[in-house]
Amino acid sequence: MVLESIIGVKEADFLGLLYASVSIFISIWIFRSEASLVMVFFMVFASLPLIYKTLKFEAKKDYFEKYDEVSPRTHINALKIFMYLFLGFTFAMAIWYIFLPSDLTTEIFSSQISTIKSINSGGIESTTGDITHWGFLTTIIFNNLKVLTLCVIFSFFFGTGALFILSWNASVISTAIGNLVRTNIAEYASTIGLIKIGLYFQIFSLAIMRYMTHGLFEILAYFVGGLAGGLISIAMINHNFQGEHFKTIIKDSADLIILSVILILIAGLIEVFITPILF
Repeated sequence: MVLESIIGVKEADFLGLLYASVSIFISIWIFRSEASLVMVFFMVFASLPLIYKTLKFEAKKDYFEKYDEVSPRTHINALKIFMYLFLGFTFAMAIWYIFLPSDLTTEIFSSQISTIKSINSGGIESTTGDITHWGFLTTIIFNNLKVLTLCVIFSFFFGTGALFILSWNASVISTAIGNLVRTNIAEYASTIGLIKIGLYFQIFSLAIMRYMTHGLFEILAYFVGGLAGGLISIAMINHNFQGEHFKTIIKDSADLIILSVILILIAGLIEVFITPILF
């Protein structure tokens, strides 16, 4: 889309919301039978100019940083842009999942629903006892590290390749949130016989908090890893293989990857030991 050239990077907070909404309706209109995947591709295509522009800008920063002074804090604004974009994706798709007719949402989010069912059926049903908790934690961390590795590899080979993985994760998380909201509202409706407007906001807020308590750390880790791979990719595209500048980029990317692994560990601990207590 052309909005990036009009509003600029710093004003791009609402783009995720806009891109997801437009992608959903275009996929329904043109590719309805494959809407669950087509809408993800549309979100990726729409976001590519913004992400590439951001990565290119961040890569230039390393040329003005000394080797010993470079740190992940240099890229805090880029990470904010990525997170806003992801949250916009998630919020928009969750809203449409909740308010569109149930038969239509089942059709639009069919692949995401199948993925959630597969995760639930293959997951650990009980997490009681220290051994099970730690076993569950190991499984979660291992799976998240695999996704992180894909983000780094995709970004390295395709520049913005991690964007597809992150867009897909946003669609799965929003489907889980929307399904949780619908299920709880149906239970309340059958119990009290009516649905109040405030109930929507209450359940929606709880659903967001349930998945984002640990999910924000996971997604931030994927963005950090994707940024690391993207920085190296941009440097290679520009044929910057030698000199102190390339060494600075390598050090910067290595620091970002280490930070992303730490975030994955934190997210796993929160998901296993804190989220079940709160929700």
